[in-house]
Amino acid sequence: MTSTTATAPTGREPALTEVELLIGGMTCASCAARVEKKLNRMDGVTASVNYATEKARIACPEGTEVADLIATVVKTGYTAEEPAPPREETTDAGEDPELSALRRRLTVSAVLALPVILAAMVPALQFDNWQWLSLTLAAPVVVWGGLPFHRAAWTNARHGNATMDTLVSLGTLAAFAWSLWALFLGDAGMPGMRHPFEFTVSRGDGASSIYLEVASGVTAFILLGRYLEARSKRRAGAALRALMELGAKDVAVLRDGREVRIPAQRLAVGDRFVVRHGEKIATDGTVVEGASAVDASMLTGESVPVDVTAGDAVTGATVNAGGRLVVEATRVGADTRLARMAKLVEDAQSGKAEVQRLADRVSGVFVPAVLLIAVATAGAWLGVTGDGVAAFTAAVAVLIIACPCALGLATPTALMVGTGRGAQLGILIKGPEVLESTRRVDTVVLDKTGTVTTGRMALQEVHVTEGTDEKEVLRLAGAVEHASEHPVARAIARGAEESTGPLPDVEGFENVPGRGARGRVEGRDVAVGRLFDDVPPELARARDEAERAGRTAVLAGWDGSARAVLAVADAVKETSAEAVRELRALGLTPVLLTGDNRTVAQAVAAAVGIEQVVAEVLPEDKVAAVRRLQAEGRVVAMVGDGVNDAAALAAADLGLALGTGTDAAIEAGDLTLVRGDLRVAADAIRLARRTLATIKGNLVWAFGYNVAALPLAAAGLLNPMIAGAAMAFSSVFVVTNSLRLRTFR
Repeated sequence: MTSTTATAPTGREPALTEVELLIGGMTCASCAARVEKKLNRMDGVTASVNYATEKARIACPEGTEVADLIATVVKTGYTAEEPAPPREETTDAGEDPELSALRRRLTVSAVLALPVILAAMVPALQFDNWQWLSLTLAAPVVVWGGLPFHRAAWTNARHGNATMDTLVSLGTLAAFAWSLWALFLGDAGMPGMRHPFEFTVSRGDGASSIYLEVASGVTAFILLGRYLEARSKRRAGAALRALMELGAKDVAVLRDGREVRIPAQRLAVGDRFVVRHGEKIATDGTVVEGASAVDASMLTGESVPVDVTAGDAVTGATVNAGGRLVVEATRVGADTRLARMAKLVEDAQSGKAEVQRLADRVSGVFVPAVLLIAVATAGAWLGVTGDGVAAFTAAVAVLIIACPCALGLATPTALMVGTGRGAQLGILIKGPEVLESTRRVDTVVLDKTGTVTTGRMALQEVHVTEGTDEKEVLRLAGAVEHASEHPVARAIARGAEESTGPLPDVEGFENVPGRGARGRVEGRDVAVGRLFDDVPPELARARDEAERAGRTAVLAGWDGSARAVLAVADAVKETSAEAVRELRALGLTPVLLTGDNRTVAQAVAAAVGIEQVVAEVLPEDKVAAVRRLQAEGRVVAMVGDGVNDAAALAAADLGLALGTGTDAAIEAGDLTLVRGDLRVAADAIRLARRTLATIKGNLVWAFGYNVAALPLAAAGLLNPMIAGAAMAFSSVFVVTNSLRLRTFR
């Protein structure tokens, strides 16, 4: 009998599967910490709950029921569900209904609370029986406006939990209850009662003191903070949503020679579809007919359209800026480049940096600690002053000033904005741990082929004998090489075509293995390669100089005479020298790494301004080269694009994979640069460092705020209403600070 259970080999942990859940009902970072703690208590489960994205990323043993995970979250007092599958038609339904409901609640509460606050703060507005009007206006604010806080506090209390909602609910209801007692059973309801306003804790007769402005004002301020926070979180995630919505909605597929419009989601690999001028390419594919220019700016940030023709690969969601194309689909659905980009960004936004884990641990114990501090504050004031009013006011201020929300938002909001902005610029950050690495990197290793150079041979120079026309040599040699498939031959043919236009036909073409090619062109017997017995001294010198410079030198001529030397090399990208300068400006030492011979490598390094070269390295030795640099105490970033770079990218402290490269390289990298432009590597490191700096700035503010505010409140130096306003805006500050990353250029 055989078992079909998926387990790891004997002696290892069981195989894990990843589950994502949408968590509802979380109102602060301590909520997220509590859900995470409960999930992690399950056998074999490792969970990470993100307050900003309202998602739980769970690694659990294969066979774990999702229903059990959801039940655990529900038992904790929150809701959970699996994300809905993508719909065929993505429509923008406008504003989030929850945001609209929150705005309505805020608007009504603010309109009702404002007269109550003004009357309490300006004694001149306190007419006879003003306190009863204040009660009439404040009651719906506290009861209806604060209902989300009271409901969440009650739900958490039933599960033995306390969150920020507990603090808000206790504080506002206590202030409201005290006011009711003073109005109906004390002296505060008497006609002619006046109520001075002070920014610090005031002392007086409890029977004549009311706190309606505190109860209603704090409720309105916190609703305002929640609304601004929710709206800012939505803006922070806007880049990812925009990325996901870039794709074409429908496509003209060829069926039996006819064009049939179908939803883009129904495309299958192998389908051929038509893309006209101005239309989006529906999915990744290969051009099989037509020539055009493709605008990929929405994916790569590159504003210059790229020319494509039959045989060229194109990416879904890019725009056809020229003529009609027929494309054969090669990747669809979740396999497309756009879908993989969106997944990388979403994974990064859901992760947690090490600094955030500390904030989460603090948030988990923060609320119970604040409740104890509030009780201790009340006891201390009563013991020292014997004044119940002052003790009550100070305790309420402590309850209301405490704000773990800022701690919970510090990292995820900066990550959401930073990774989203990166996606718009063609920079994909795989996770928050990557940010820590960018700060420490001091050396950047650059693969040569395809990274610093184009990875494609190109004609660089032409040396001709005296009396020979350069264009004639190119036309005749190009015609012969056009019939060959050798990379050097193709480079000569392309260069000749660009220089002289269409090439003539060749007759009697013959490929001579290891030596070159020959054929008859326009009545002349043309030869290219090592097929000449006698080479003029001037051409011999030109050939030797080209080879010393690391280029491939090819002789060309006709009727048995060598007439020119054609120098071919892997061309250096136009932007590589500028990219090296930018990397140096970031404090990084560039190193060129290549399997090519040292002469070629030194020539390329000199062209772009790199001094340190590691050449003639086998693919499997690239990892060893990175390890040697690390052994010298360097923190190494590696930039590459090929299969042979994948291991080195993984071994480096920071791997940057060019998105124009292979899937293996992209999977191994920590950062993916969608464009094949090396300058983006410098941009990526700058963006990652700025995102990390923003996270740290947010955390310094969040920790500093609570460290400073709690003692002030306990000492009676903060009126509870002022405390409520400060608490609400601490979260808004953190989110607004993160949104500054949207301006990164």
